[in-house]
Amino acid sequence: MSWFESLILGLVQGLTEFLPVSSSAHLRLTAAFAGWEDPGAAFTAITQIGTETAVLIYFRKDIARIISAWSRSLTNKAMRRDHDAQMGWLVIIGSIPIGVLGVTLKDQIEGPFRDLRITATTLIVMGIVLGIADRLAARDETGGKHRAAKERKSLQDLSVKDGLIYGVCQAMALVPGVSRSGATISGGLLMGYTREAAARYSFLLAIPAVLASGAFELKDASESGHVSWGPTVFATIIAFLVGYAVIAWFMKFITTKSFMPFVYYRILLGILIIVLVSTGVLSPHAAESSG
Repeated sequence: MSWFESLILGLVQGLTEFLPVSSSAHLRLTAAFAGWEDPGAAFTAITQIGTETAVLIYFRKDIARIISAWSRSLTNKAMRRDHDAQMGWLVIIGSIPIGVLGVTLKDQIEGPFRDLRITATTLIVMGIVLGIADRLAARDETGGKHRAAKERKSLQDLSVKDGLIYGVCQAMALVPGVSRSGATISGGLLMGYTREAAARYSFLLAIPAVLASGAFELKDASESGHVSWGPTVFATIIAFLVGYAVIAWFMKFITTKSFMPFVYYRILLGILIIVLVSTGVLSPHAAESSG
């Protein structure tokens, strides 16, 4: 991997990680359209450490409060009723599905799941799901001619069952094209949460999963020696800087705007990929690496 490739891929990772459009799909597609080798699952996981560091810094007050309350709840029974302490447990519980599936499906994630036909399909299907979820949220928020507005749930209402459902939604993002934020935000909206609550929990829930995945891939990459460390670290730094700016923008955007622009984008991109693959312009295995 060249330094120029790492710059572009770092920018793509930072721009798309927190938007409901699938960063893993965009990394793969960027390489395919540019005629580069597939950056691979290891590169994706490692650069995600950069974007997740941006989450740690942006939500540092929330994270510190949750860790503090959760730690005290281990020895103080009264603290177990505290919302922040409960959030700590809910993040742990919600991380179980992706942890289990990430290990058991590792070979599929790094192989068959990277087929561009699968990526195109998941872009379209999850785009439709996000669109339905967004419409339901808008209907509850604005009401209608014959119905009053309906109050949606906040993170104070998060239960163990909802936390597990969020976790299952997050695990779906192991398939390129699904999108971690897209799947979890869609799940949250369909369960009746506000856009802001769904996005905030989505970001918090991703922390243990992404850091664990990155650490796992770092270990494998160190042992195999198949990673270009200089460009990969450079891409990770770029992803961190761009990702922080995107989080700040996105959290303001969702308070007043609809997710529909992302829905249209996902569907159009998925259709474009299907057309290009069907006409032979693009191979379903374009930019795949040998390792």
